[in-house]
Amino acid sequence: MKTQAGFGRRAGALFTAAAAVGAMAAVPGQALAAVPGDALAAAPGPALAAVPGQVSAGVQGQALAGLPGRAPAAEGGAFPPYTFDSGAQQVAGAASSSDAAQLKTGQTYRDTLKKDGKVYYRVDLDDKRNAYVSVVAVPRTGGKVEYGDGFKVSLQDGSGTECGYQQVNFTSAEYTRPLAAYARRVINADSSTCQRAGAHYVLVEREGKATSSPDDWGLEIRYVTEPVLKKAGPTELPDAWASGTPAPPAGGPKPRQGGSGVHDATSLEQGEWRSDIRPGQTLFYRVPVDWGQQLFASAELGSSAASDEYIGNALILSLENPALGHVDEKTLSYSGKQSTLALDALRPVAHENRTSYDEATSGMRFAGWYYLSATLSPAVAEEYGDGTVPLTLRVSLRGGAKPGPGYDGDPGPFKVTADDKEAAANGAAGAAADSGDSMRVVAAAGIGSGTVLLLGLGAWTLVARRRTG
Repeated sequence: MKTQAGFGRRAGALFTAAAAVGAMAAVPGQALAAVPGDALAAAPGPALAAVPGQVSAGVQGQALAGLPGRAPAAEGGAFPPYTFDSGAQQVAGAASSSDAAQLKTGQTYRDTLKKDGKVYYRVDLDDKRNAYVSVVAVPRTGGKVEYGDGFKVSLQDGSGTECGYQQVNFTSAEYTRPLAAYARRVINADSSTCQRAGAHYVLVEREGKATSSPDDWGLEIRYVTEPVLKKAGPTELPDAWASGTPAPPAGGPKPRQGGSGVHDATSLEQGEWRSDIRPGQTLFYRVPVDWGQQLFASAELGSSAASDEYIGNALILSLENPALGHVDEKTLSYSGKQSTLALDALRPVAHENRTSYDEATSGMRFAGWYYLSATLSPAVAEEYGDGTVPLTLRVSLRGGAKPGPGYDGDPGPFKVTADDKEAAANGAAGAAADSGDSMRVVAAAGIGSGTVLLLGLGAWTLVARRRTG
């Protein structure tokens, strides 16, 4: 019986592995990016058997998130919740800095934060690189939040001195959506605060009103570093800069559905992009912005014949920088007619922007992927139904790319590459654009799927003959 059971598992694995390869080949390249690259590289055949189901359900729908023009969720059906980074490690925030778990650069982590919670993590910093720790806080969809609810993330040295912090809160748009913020430690020869190497501590604090939902918030935590400059650059911001909004992109809207998290944000280049969004849903996009370029973004909700009822703060458009620091957000109201909002005009990306006390200007401090997220109020469903509403994003980039500021080392995520531009042109999901290995696996699967299927069936037949012989 053990032999028969073992044989059955092997045969099933061969069939499901072959089916998995066929399924992957049928999906365009960026679709597989949602499946962790090492899941395919490290897992034997049975692991592949799990892929087909994960592509559409087990990875929260993210497999199709990067596909230009992919179909939205069915009318009245559930939309994907926030898609956490599939490679994130679980970590437990500590009640005391003395017990804080260490975060490593380049790694993504997951945790939860209780209402009015306060947790610590540790990062060991040198005295040669800037450090950024970001937190995306994800409340439960449909939960209740009040004006002023939110969280603060700060970076502190061993004496408790705050090196840098950011605080984000729900304002007049009192409905749940992911919030992002970062804390930073910047090397500055003119400062004596937080300049030494050694243990530093990340503190994440959540505040909520008594009437707000008591649910835990999911946390997605990232820690990245930035090299200093080889030689000091300019620190003064120019008095005059182009703040006028450019003409909208030409060519008409093209279908490109947003992702459901930072990890699978849909890549965009300059243009007009059409999505469908449901009440309560948040869609994520990202745009590569190089040194010297200005980013302009606007969002338009299409008209509806279902009602003409006024909904305040019906849509929120938010912008975060490559380190996931909050830069800007705007809201618009809706009454069944097309309605448009635009983010404030932002300065061109420049290293010296970080010297500004204005958060939006300071946020435009490095090149790389800038993240846009759009959230539609769940109140829209009460008057307009639970179906999708047309959403059009217009993205413009002014100015040509300029040389970087002269980093003393690899800038890591703080640059724009040829691959980034290609991903933006193709609409790849974040994971697909950032994982060359995953893309190569998809390509191999697409080219040789029929061969692999036949090999799998042949191997099964051979095993069967040996067992019966």
